[in-house]
Amino acid sequence: MDFRDAHNDVGALLPGKSTEQGASRRTALQAVLGLGYAAAAAPIMAQTAITTPGDGLEEGWVTIPSQGFDLPAYQARPKGKKHPPVVLVVQEIFGVHAYIQDVCRRLAKAGYLAIAPEFYARQGKASDYTEISKLQAELVSKVPDAQVLGDLDATLAWAAKAGGNTQKAAITGFCWGGRITWLYAASGKVKAGVAWYGRLEGQASAMTPTHPLALAGQLKAPVLGLYGGQDTGIPVASVAKMQEALAQGSAAAKKSEFVLFPDAPHAFHADYRASYREAAARDGWQRLLQWLHSHGV
Repeated sequence: MDFRDAHNDVGALLPGKSTEQGASRRTALQAVLGLGYAAAAAPIMAQTAITTPGDGLEEGWVTIPSQGFDLPAYQARPKGKKHPPVVLVVQEIFGVHAYIQDVCRRLAKAGYLAIAPEFYARQGKASDYTEISKLQAELVSKVPDAQVLGDLDATLAWAAKAGGNTQKAAITGFCWGGRITWLYAASGKVKAGVAWYGRLEGQASAMTPTHPLALAGQLKAPVLGLYGGQDTGIPVASVAKMQEALAQGSAAAKKSEFVLFPDAPHAFHADYRASYREAAARDGWQRLLQWLHSHGV
């Protein structure tokens, strides 16, 4: 994953506010946390951040029993809709902060029960970190894939008990979550996936024993990959390798597709960050909705 487009310095988080203008580093950090974003993602581009109202929705935090742990998760669904299809939402590196919660509300407005578990909860809180390098080294790297995939299973079980239609379930994820989306599409437990700029290949380890490229031929649900042509962390050559592997794989693998936005960088959908590209983000979102609908979700 590439996070070099994000700055570690949180001294000037809001447009028009600088430390020279009187906002101390502490004040700036409080401003970001007050807006509900992860401090390590600073600076926050408040003028482009989208806030979807909760009217007509049931939304908020819930607790999901998973692998002997009470897993917190944010969920949103349309009020009064019986058995809505389910979309699992997998966070970026920064946890389930305001942006991911808003993605859930956007999906709920489209008719889904959308739920985003806090996958780091056993290991710590992403909101405690102000530097991406420390967040990666001290928290994210300690979260094993097996734990995450088990939590997704538990989330689906919770959604079924909560009235969601898990026979019509899908998964979408951003960056760190984009990679997880590819992995879970091989589980046979969702009908479709949409991966936003998730890493496709890498070194195998005890925590991350396999990567999407190695699983490409084994997909049980078709995945739409939404990637940026200017992503310095996920080169176009990596996307091409994945496309070749998918073409030689399972039926679901062969149905998978990529859309490469040529001028977009990494995290082009993250509307609260400088990497946001409105045209690509809006186009990608419409493609997500069409993909889910066309695959029975």
